[in-house]
Amino acid sequence: MTQPVPASLLTIFGATGDLARRMLLPSLYSLQAERLLPDGMRILGTARSELDRETFVAEVEASICERIPAHERDAGALRGLLERLDYQAAGVDDDASMAALAARVQALRDGDVLYHLSTAPRFYGPACQALAAHGAAGPGTRVMLEKPIGKDLASAVAINDSVARAFDEDRIYRVDHYLGKEGVQNLIALRFGNALFEPLWNARHIEQVQITVGETVGVEGRGDYYDDSGAMRDMLQNHLLQLLCLVAMEPPARFEPTAVRNEKIKVLRSLRAIGAHEVAAESVAGQYGAGAIDGVAVPGYAQELGRESRTETFVALRAHIDNWRWSGVPFYLRTGKRLPSRSTEIYIQFRKVPYSIFGGRTAADMRPNGLVIKLQPEERIELDLMSKTPGLDRQGLRLSQVGLDLDFHEEFASARKRIAYERLYLDAIEGNGTLFVRRDETETAWAWVDAILDGWRSQGLAPRPYPAGTWGPAAAVSLIERHGHSWRE
Repeated sequence: MTQPVPASLLTIFGATGDLARRMLLPSLYSLQAERLLPDGMRILGTARSELDRETFVAEVEASICERIPAHERDAGALRGLLERLDYQAAGVDDDASMAALAARVQALRDGDVLYHLSTAPRFYGPACQALAAHGAAGPGTRVMLEKPIGKDLASAVAINDSVARAFDEDRIYRVDHYLGKEGVQNLIALRFGNALFEPLWNARHIEQVQITVGETVGVEGRGDYYDDSGAMRDMLQNHLLQLLCLVAMEPPARFEPTAVRNEKIKVLRSLRAIGAHEVAAESVAGQYGAGAIDGVAVPGYAQELGRESRTETFVALRAHIDNWRWSGVPFYLRTGKRLPSRSTEIYIQFRKVPYSIFGGRTAADMRPNGLVIKLQPEERIELDLMSKTPGLDRQGLRLSQVGLDLDFHEEFASARKRIAYERLYLDAIEGNGTLFVRRDETETAWAWVDAILDGWRSQGLAPRPYPAGTWGPAAAVSLIERHGHSWRE
């Protein structure tokens, strides 16, 4: 395998789209401002829109000024980014325009090329095939693909096969932007950079694990897309399972792409199947109705969509990893829209002390230790411990649970909070695939999720209603409490 070199050209498909405006272009500006982009690297935007370079540059400037606060903008950095830009209109179903795009790529490149397909997944295969047909997908090129890769295992395999006909696997960078978040990086550092936790990171010491990704928003104008995917495909199949892998994987030999991905795929292959006979007991699907978020009335999903639907906007699962490290430890996964707060966190609950020496009511005060890793909206690590309650203890010693709190906003106050795509772009430009998802991970995750979706269909399980502004259907509470646990809220 040829060692990648930094890209001389970044070509963004969908350069006029929403993701580009909100995330991609501001990330490139920040990298430019910190002088992290390779000298001389060009950025070629492409989309169906027939724009000249000046119009595209003006749109990019407007997007950056909208997303980057004025006090953080640097005129020189913005000018430097805009000078890198070019634009070439193209449609993946228009061979002549793709030929012109390929010719433009060849004219602008002075080394490796990175393509970023910020488009609908159905265009991945045709775009890659067209690039290959016109000689623009050979050695020295690589491609970034946005999630979702398909909507089930069969479609994921079809997309992967089509892309693989143009690009070798080591040149394909599948994006899960959660892996670019600072908090996710810190989870890796916490686990493998500290001697304190790894000896306790197993079924002998851990009682349960909870992973929650909560959103307060509804479908926000994406109703047709979301109704075809739902919470299971949109969030759980990728984001939550990737977080589960990072929590549960064995220590890799090195922090490099192959070693990390090899450990993640072992976790996915160890997930116990949840099929037709298990879905009713091990999963809950929900759909939000009308309610209130932060005191503001919001409509239900069907009202936003404009029609009745059986698509789930909430999923809760009880998963098991059948291997030596995690045998018997439940992993509770939960995600949904219109929940009370926007929150992404991982909660590790350790087992209780085997015997309390304190007795009486002090023993009743005992709580298990817990480790909370918050990823958004703020990044924070909190360790819940038992401590003596201040006092003279005339009625006996009392204990209270206290948190040892590492707040990244305080500890690293001078460090700017980065957009996840800054790290992902920099890694892809430099050819580092550690934080990207390998084909076998994607397809193994789909196989596991497909069994649950098939089980729902075969059992006729419809999403249960829940009011917007609550933590999902009551059945999600029963799912966890009948096993002696409670959701952390």
